Amino acid sequence: MLKKAGKDIPTKSGTKTNPKSQKEVPGQMLDKASKEIPTTSGTKSQIMMRLEKMVEESDIMHGAIRSVDMDEGVFGIAHSELIAKEDMQQLFEHEELGIPVIHTYIWYMYDTLMRGTELCNRFNFIAASRINTTFITKNPTSVMNELVDRFMVAGDNTTPSLYFLPFNSGNGGHWVLVAMDLSRLMVYYLDSLPGDWSKYPSMKKTVDA
Repeated sequence: MLKKAGKDIPTKSGTKTNPKSQKEVPGQMLDKASKEIPTTSGTKSQIMMRLEKMVEESDIMHGAIRSVDMDEGVFGIAHSELIAKEDMQQLFEHEELGIPVIHTYIWYMYDTLMRGTELCNRFNFIAASRINTTFITKNPTSVMNELVDRFMVAGDNTTPSLYFLPFNSGNGGHWVLVAMDLSRLMVYYLDSLPGDWSKYPSMKKTVDA
């Protein structure tokens, strides 16, 4: 069963080449930047101002990239995301966000709020790059297997927990957030736009699978 709640992030697909030099993202960079900027009021949030300052002082704006390594605790499978100038511009200029930005935000939230706590048993994430409209259309069986694998990696499925999937609807790059409650066999979706699930047939295919 599908139920609606609400909030989304737009997206833009794109690929990046891997420059010769990559650097890992230091976990304390954002925290360090936040201490260097006094509290101010204005149109931009404090966290956005801190982030802009951090980026301006780095070499990202000059073509360098950062490799964000994510262990299997975040999405059930270890992988890396590359963050470059174009990704930061999506944030600063309020453009459509790409998968690397969304995944990096989830990783940061997991690493700072969830890792090593009981929350890891209650909330799990599914990578948007592995479950999307294109894959559902071309190979729905593969998508179903991906979901099953993710549920199995999470361990004890008798423990009530939610699985969150950022899902690109394919409607002009619009994103919704799908929340799956396996213990109740219930699926919720959070959407900032009015309407019901019938606008997103590919999302319905995922739920039916």
